[in-house]
Amino acid sequence: MLGVLIFSLTLPMTRVVVAEWPPLLVGLGRALVAALPAAVLLAVNCSRLPSRQEWPGVLGAALGIVIGWPLLSTLALKSVAASHGAVFNGLLPLSTALFATWRSGERPTRMFWVWAALGAALVTGFGLLQGRGALQPGDLWLLLAVVAGGFGYAEGARAARTLGGGRTICWALVISAPLIAVPVAWMVGDAADAARVSGHVTSNRALLAFAWLSFGSMFLGFFAWYRGLAVGGIARVGQVQLLQPFLTVLACALLFGESVGGETWVFALAVIAVIAGGRQALRGGGAPTAMQSKSR
Repeated sequence: MLGVLIFSLTLPMTRVVVAEWPPLLVGLGRALVAALPAAVLLAVNCSRLPSRQEWPGVLGAALGIVIGWPLLSTLALKSVAASHGAVFNGLLPLSTALFATWRSGERPTRMFWVWAALGAALVTGFGLLQGRGALQPGDLWLLLAVVAGGFGYAEGARAARTLGGGRTICWALVISAPLIAVPVAWMVGDAADAARVSGHVTSNRALLAFAWLSFGSMFLGFFAWYRGLAVGGIARVGQVQLLQPFLTVLACALLFGESVGGETWVFALAVIAVIAGGRQALRGGGAPTAMQSKSR
């Protein structure tokens, strides 16, 4: 729940920053900044390297939630509202469960997949309604972000069972840093040149939002999130994220003054209800906990 509370502000904070910075810079820059405290923490604690069995999970987390999710969701929020994106994020628990089934040997019940299909249809319907019969480019980026996020959550949680949640996200950030450092440096240079020409100065609001994305959403939130997934089962505990769309929409309305239409609230609550049904169905499935996985 602590991880979900931190993640629920990710989309609105991203929306604030992309109003002033290029989306690619926001998506990759926050991961590069978060890699700095991650490297310090690993060094101070003399943390061990991931084992041969843990490396695939760490690499999957790096690909899915360090690079894929931030980049894709940031591109989406250049053209759609954060509250709109929150409804699509309602599919993240289902995406996580899909990858947990494929990669971690968890076996949700058949009824769970019925709920999953209903949720996918509901979110697609919302996108079509908002786009007047056609999905917007931002919707496609959001759907790709949901796939990347589910993959990164499931893979990272798989490694966290033995490596630990903190070390998993730290190693994922550190190994990603060399890949994104050069493009981020290039984009910072371009952005600085453009700012000098236009006279634009980044607002304190955007700087604070970027700091949250870097140190909260990209770093601290995963200490709690990966720990919870590793201990309680990826598919089962991942359903706690069903609260995130509602929390995000609430934050958009109360903290950021974003106009939230009545249909957005309706669809957000409907997605939560669908995923709650999926959670009920999971009670009959074999979602192994960390202890069960070790016994195998």
